[in-house]
Amino acid sequence: MSLIDAVGLVGVALILGAYVALQTGRWQAKEVRYSAANAAGAALILVTLAFDFNLSAAVVEGFWLVVSVYGLLKARNADAPDAV
Repeated sequence: MSLIDAVGLVGVALILGAYVALQTGRWQAKEVRYSAANAAGAALILVTLAFDFNLSAAVVEGFWLVVSVYGLLKARNADAPDAV
């Protein structure tokens, strides 16, 4: 197995692990760790696509990354103390 394949598999493991944790009730969708795992996983998969490009996979992972970053920002703002 190449290093690039290993990077991609780590990305897949992060996304699938987050999904399993969500479905089993261990994580909540609004948690930072859920969005962080998804963002990191998508980013790692996108890295592998730079070496073996696939347009449909790049679109899915790009969208997954954007939505996950949105979730991270939303979670961060929810955790921020209200300005007085």
